[in-house]
Amino acid sequence: MYVDDTSCVPPCSAEPERCPRPSGPLGDYSSRRAPRGRGRERPGAAPAAAMPVWLREHSWRQSLSAVYLSLPLRGARATAANIFCSEQYLKVSIPPFLFEAVLYAPIDDTNSTAKIGNGDIFFTLYKKEPAMWDSLTLANADKEKLQHLRENAVLKAQEKAKEETEAKKITKQENKKYALEATMKLEEAERKRIEDLKEKERQKVTKELELWKNQQKDGDKYKSIQAKEELHQEKEPLKERKNEKMSKTQIPNEGSSKTRLRSTRGRGSCSIFSQDLKEEQLPAPRAAATIKVTFTPRVFPTALRESRVAEEEEWLHKQAEARRIINSDLSELEDLKEEEKNPDWLKDKGNKMFAMGDYLGAVNAYNLAVRLNNKLPLLYLNRAACHLKLRNLHKAIEDSSKALELLTPPVPDNENARLKAHVRRGTAFCQLELYSEGLQDYEAALKIDPKNKVIEEDAEKIRQLIQGTMQSS
Repeated sequence: MYVDDTSCVPPCSAEPERCPRPSGPLGDYSSRRAPRGRGRERPGAAPAAAMPVWLREHSWRQSLSAVYLSLPLRGARATAANIFCSEQYLKVSIPPFLFEAVLYAPIDDTNSTAKIGNGDIFFTLYKKEPAMWDSLTLANADKEKLQHLRENAVLKAQEKAKEETEAKKITKQENKKYALEATMKLEEAERKRIEDLKEKERQKVTKELELWKNQQKDGDKYKSIQAKEELHQEKEPLKERKNEKMSKTQIPNEGSSKTRLRSTRGRGSCSIFSQDLKEEQLPAPRAAATIKVTFTPRVFPTALRESRVAEEEEWLHKQAEARRIINSDLSELEDLKEEEKNPDWLKDKGNKMFAMGDYLGAVNAYNLAVRLNNKLPLLYLNRAACHLKLRNLHKAIEDSSKALELLTPPVPDNENARLKAHVRRGTAFCQLELYSEGLQDYEAALKIDPKNKVIEEDAEKIRQLIQGTMQSS
């Protein structure tokens, strides 16, 4: 049955019909008498449960296909959970009031509706078979039949709820499977697209490399041809001079011989022969050898730079301090694994425990991380969040204050961390009813992020609490 508790109930035009007082399990509970001997409670006995008040006043009218029932609530607040309806059974339980009816004929409980409003419940019950009813409830029914109808209605409702749960479960599994298949298809398409892009880039680079190689080959060929031409041009005048000299030496002439002897002793006479001599006296090529180069040992893999010396020395000092702390607590930490001695690993583990709701375990992880490195503000900030969940408000204030001390100087990179620290400390102050101190932290958070509407609304609520406290005092 669909229940609407927001719309108004339309007025019922039919005259109200008094529901006869049924007997047995549907009888008037207010008129029952206690058995003899049980009128008084024994000392020390548990008090008896209050008897429900039977709602007898209701009005109803019908058509060939539907029944319209109006039930006054007498000021009680009804919700969908207070109404139970099946094919031939209707029950409204709003403690201390109770209305229960075994209907005259079966109805379509799936399409029937109930509207709650104006202090009434208006039922629209659609008949399964179009016919006019003699009365709203089943008359002349004994207790056993009424009890049987009631039990059957409850069993059918349970079976229907079970079937709906199974159907929802199957639908959820199918939707999950469909979403998984769609995600896999998208990932496969994305993977294929990336592979295609890689293949195109690979082919493009291969073509460019082949083009470059061809250009290099053409350039080398051109250079070799040019070098041959230059060498040929240099050899031609040398051959001509040599031929001239040879032709002169073939004619015996004293003057020429003297001239030749003088010329050989001159400076420019050894142009041909000295060139051959130089080629014969070229030194041998150098022998191959290995030169060993050593560098100054460094902890960092990068080259030494004067501008980074101070930063590297600070990092080395922090590492030495951390090793000193670990060695000082070696007796307590010797059972820990190597990764458990890393503050960052412990911080991540604490974050996972916090997400799962294990706040005490997260506090233990943060405590060990703080012992290993007490200069990380995020450790104190996350531990403050755990203390807020565990209602350790004073410890939450201490950790938030310590995080703010370490988050100095205030720079844009740590704005988010400082904002969280102020909000968590302000929350702890407000839960301790120290509203003035809490308002100061919220105002400091608003200075960091003036556009945060949530923080602004919380700060306004704190101001109203402070004003209310001052007025009451």
